[in-house]
Amino acid sequence: MGVSANNIRNIAIVGHSGEGKTTLTEAILYNGGSIERMGKTDNGTTVSDFDEQEIARKTSISLSLSYTTWKDVKLNLLDVPGFYDFEGEFDSAMRACGAAIVVMGANGSVTVGAEKAINYCLKAKKPLIIFINGMDKENADYAGTVRALRESYKNKVAPIQIPSMEGNKMTGYINVITGKAFRFTAGAPEEIAVPAAYASELEEMQASLMESAAENDDELLEKYFDQGFLSREETILGIRKGIQTMSVIPVLAGSALLNKGVINLMNEVVEYLPQAAERAALSATDVKTGGAVEISCDADAPFAAQVFKTAVDPFVGKLNYLRVCRGVLRSGMSVLNPNTNTTERINAIYLVMGKKQTQVTELTAGDIGAVNKLTGTGTGDTLCDVNTPVQFAPIDFPEPVLSMAVNATVRGTEDKVFGGLARLTEEDKSFRVVKNTETGETLACGQGEIQLDIIKKKLKSKFGADAEFTTPTVAYREAVTGVAEAEGKHKKQSGGAGQFGVVNIRFEPGAADGIFEFVDATVGGSVPKQFIPAVEKGLREAIQKGVLADYPMVDLKATLFDGKSHPVDSKEIAFVSAAKLAYDDGVRRAHPVILEPICSMKIIVPEQYVGDIMGDLNTRRGRIIGMEAQDGMQVITAEAPQGEILTYATSLRSITQGRGKFSETFARYEQAPDFVMQSLKK
Repeated sequence: MGVSANNIRNIAIVGHSGEGKTTLTEAILYNGGSIERMGKTDNGTTVSDFDEQEIARKTSISLSLSYTTWKDVKLNLLDVPGFYDFEGEFDSAMRACGAAIVVMGANGSVTVGAEKAINYCLKAKKPLIIFINGMDKENADYAGTVRALRESYKNKVAPIQIPSMEGNKMTGYINVITGKAFRFTAGAPEEIAVPAAYASELEEMQASLMESAAENDDELLEKYFDQGFLSREETILGIRKGIQTMSVIPVLAGSALLNKGVINLMNEVVEYLPQAAERAALSATDVKTGGAVEISCDADAPFAAQVFKTAVDPFVGKLNYLRVCRGVLRSGMSVLNPNTNTTERINAIYLVMGKKQTQVTELTAGDIGAVNKLTGTGTGDTLCDVNTPVQFAPIDFPEPVLSMAVNATVRGTEDKVFGGLARLTEEDKSFRVVKNTETGETLACGQGEIQLDIIKKKLKSKFGADAEFTTPTVAYREAVTGVAEAEGKHKKQSGGAGQFGVVNIRFEPGAADGIFEFVDATVGGSVPKQFIPAVEKGLREAIQKGVLADYPMVDLKATLFDGKSHPVDSKEIAFVSAAKLAYDDGVRRAHPVILEPICSMKIIVPEQYVGDIMGDLNTRRGRIIGMEAQDGMQVITAEAPQGEILTYATSLRSITQGRGKFSETFARYEQAPDFVMQSLKK
């Protein structure tokens, strides 16, 4: 039998890039005895960062799974990249975890990544502990960092530890709840008497914690009012309830690099963060009835799990990471994938330690592991008991905000390139490959330049395919703004049968369908009826390219009002050619212009960046449509030419320090200004 859900903690380790999440994971694994020595990010020797791109960049780029045991409790650790481009990995982790450790530097402020991680956890209702890392650094400012947290999160922040300092270095800590003090040693922390210098601070913080604990339970609150005091056990109970309801965010400190304060963190994770068995029932859909059902973490109930990540390797194959939400998954089972309505056979089940897998025979409710060789299952899919089919809601991944055109570097390798990209979309659901029917280009669409650069390098390393990523073509259009009449005359005589056709056509804006409208207004058979379709055919072929810059012509009304024919030499091809000649001449004299695509934008930013955003939009020829406050942010609706916002995601991130988001949709076409037209003319 697998580990009981009572003895499992599923923990996402999140925060700003570079704050030490992977190093903290290493320290936890080392303390739990899962690894013999702590690896280093700079050396590329950590459990979490094993991809060659992670080793080269010295930073995490994908969600990594590992586990250890501490005090008879299994800790499943989800090390989540902190850089903005990998937000999709955060979404996956939030679906799999039961709680989070937010890692932040002791720099006296709340970094953007820490702020986003805390807010995300609160929104996703994931209990969390904040670990202030880097207390070994000379400029470490624990008190300032706690103050900054309290400014942002008011009464939620509850330091449950006082770092004891010598100079600027943390040499130990005092556990506020137990009142015990410890000094760091080469091995486990050594208990010492509480230093006199911290006695009054300890008393003050214990009173504050007691009050926080009382506020999370009616019985405790009544006792606190009556007696003015709670026992240590009651304080722990109240704090634990507060953590689970997210009205309390405990704060601890230490140095992951020096493995100081990490054992205390692990103790508190086991003590305070919820057991897998304690998670709230998950909402799902009963596939048979279409009704809503609640899925509790019950090992004796029918099996149900959700895939939260997929790893693709051209040699090993596909590995699906999943969380068992209910029942037991056993090797040899046949399970239903209701997303694809297919049955999958479970071959091997693994516990995952970075890039290493250990095969097991089963996974019980609450646990996390991986399965291989599933043919039709991807990230977000549900796997469940065949006779009790349920389906979980898909994972909401961020929409792409940056697109690049993709071409194979070497001609003839297109299948290799686009096949590899398709496989990589299985790994990263925040990345997509789409065909732009307007321009004919294939686009790689993602969250930012770094993500797309990594995709390109993975394509090379995993699938041996070289690709070029370039700025995509903007789908401009051409149109006429005036009226002009033109004659097209095609005459060819070369000894044999001749070709003859003359057409007189009026060109003007106002096509009924907005693209092209052909009107036959001839009288007296000036153009024989059998050749009228040839005239229309010639014009429809011609409008594929405008006369200014070869962009497709739109909103063109062409009226055939006269022409000439020859009883012997007139043929269909002659009238096709004559129509094209009339088009070229007439459209040039009908005041042609270039139209540019205009996009509607929704930009969400904190209030302090609104001025900078509006100024930047002004330089992009943008127009502000409206602005409203929503959930503490400003939502700006605007319009801007698509050609001006191709790399807006990068600029927005720079302006707002990563705090801003935006989305865009095509709105309409508008006449481009002269300077744009001049730059595009052939």
